[in-house]
Amino acid sequence: MSITQRQLFLSHLAQTTDFPLSLEIEKAEGLYMYSADGKRYMDLISGISVSNVGHCHPQVIKAVKDQADRYLHLMVYGEYIQGPQVKLAQKLAFLLGQGLSSVYFVNSGSEANEGAIKLAKRYTGRSEIISFKNAYHGSTQGALSVIGDESFKRAFRPLIPGGRTLDFNNFEHLKEISSKTAAVIAEPVQGEAGYIPAQEGYLQALAKKCKETGTLLIFDEIQTGFGRTGKLFAHQYYNVKPDIITLAKGMGGGMPIGAFISSPEIMASLKENPLLGHITTFGGHPVSCAAALACVNIIDQEKLHKKVKAKEALFRKLLVHPKIKAVRGQGLMLAVQLSSFEEVEKVIQHCLNKGIVTDWFLFCNSALRLSPPLIINEEEILLACKTIIKGLELL
Repeated sequence: MSITQRQLFLSHLAQTTDFPLSLEIEKAEGLYMYSADGKRYMDLISGISVSNVGHCHPQVIKAVKDQADRYLHLMVYGEYIQGPQVKLAQKLAFLLGQGLSSVYFVNSGSEANEGAIKLAKRYTGRSEIISFKNAYHGSTQGALSVIGDESFKRAFRPLIPGGRTLDFNNFEHLKEISSKTAAVIAEPVQGEAGYIPAQEGYLQALAKKCKETGTLLIFDEIQTGFGRTGKLFAHQYYNVKPDIITLAKGMGGGMPIGAFISSPEIMASLKENPLLGHITTFGGHPVSCAAALACVNIIDQEKLHKKVKAKEALFRKLLVHPKIKAVRGQGLMLAVQLSSFEEVEKVIQHCLNKGIVTDWFLFCNSALRLSPPLIINEEEILLACKTIIKGLELL
């Protein structure tokens, strides 16, 4: 008897839970994924805010194929002049504006945050990194050290020392930032906390305190970047520019890539004492950079981000039910707050049965995650919301 792919998956793929979704996907296109038995699934989570332009966008696929015909990996990051890297860095610098023009490419969001933390410590000569309760910045050792959930960190201690965790949106706690602080790392909209936006004036107060103490401000825009909130980057809502920004997820059009970006002055501190202060073999892989440039151009040229607020408004209009305590978030990153994880589980399963993929949050399992591709249309939003409401009625 032949071994199925499901059996191989369970036998040889490292598992992170005892209850993986185990959807066997053979094809994905636009808003949809297709299983081995031909069932179509509407993707309402974009691979966790990755597929902003949809799955397998033709322009992204063309860019991947064209670059694969030219060359793949050539040399460790930063040694050779490679067209895809140069063009993508130029585009990002243009979109981010003055002060964020020096780009270091890596492979993922966790790596981007690792690099940003190293850069801040090296530039300031300080060691304290301040982060926020229920923040998520990645699962590697350094990034794990600054996430804001103790239950997620406890089993892996001791972690990198010198960290401090504050309450997000708590103005009083900003006094904890001092001349000993190398950097504060913050998400303009907290992701795994359940899509909690910064309150009015909070990021401005945070930036002011950082400036007063000589502390670098890092914005983790790994989930919020590339149009998801209705702006190209979420910090643009607040008229606050960070000293360092970290990007990944929605940048690559489905290919793995991340970046930490700063000013030439700050980034130059990685060039000496020691030489090669940050190194990566595959960061800025030419195929990933080519895909990312195509993806960013699609968002920019088609102004996908400018259509997000109307789609958010439609979701909010339709998602009204006694079981819904609140609809929270910004743009197409929305959290539908219910009463318990049990309710969320039942709605997720109902949606899955009806061919719609939703999810929950690491640090807020009582809310339903909605972060569909930016290309979702009105008809699809209507169907998605109708299905969710039906699931709530069955509770």
